[in-house]
Amino acid sequence: MKRKTATPDKGERLVAPLTERDHIQGPQNAPITLVEYADYECPYCGEADAIIKEIQERLGDQLCFAFRNFPLTTMHPHAEHAAEAAEAAGGQNRFWEMHDLLFENQDALDDEALLEYAAEAGLDISHWINDMEAGTYLARVQEDLKSGTRSGVDGTPAFFINGSRHEGGYDFDSLLAALAEPAKQAK
Repeated sequence: MKRKTATPDKGERLVAPLTERDHIQGPQNAPITLVEYADYECPYCGEADAIIKEIQERLGDQLCFAFRNFPLTTMHPHAEHAAEAAEAAGGQNRFWEMHDLLFENQDALDDEALLEYAAEAGLDISHWINDMEAGTYLARVQEDLKSGTRSGVDGTPAFFINGSRHEGGYDFDSLLAALAEPAKQAK
């Protein structure tokens, strides 16, 4: 689902600051922080994932990127379970490996496919299966969803740059331009 654009005067801010529980790439003290709320089954999030990787390559250590789950379960029946699968992989320090596999295979997120991705990510499969069957990481996924909702997220992908909601496009040029402003201020 393409995210709805909020009115610019809402002043939406990221309610939950980054903590050690977040999945982060890049230095936490970077001058630019980009937080994304996304759904693994959302095709727009899949497009955004590839763009974020390009931006990370371009900005290097100037960017701290954090990913948070925002499964849109009414539209995407596999999104929540895929998010749990990524979090269970994170429990084995393999979050980003599973994250990438999920976005690379958005059209196949049923339980059988998730198990294949877990193996491909190099996880301890029996431990991962136990976590999935027990719903060990469901609360974590729901925490992300609640923090997104409290921050004004109503669709995916949704971005926050240095704590402020990004209302513009998320194509490479638009997102890079929005990220350039905090970089200029940091210099």
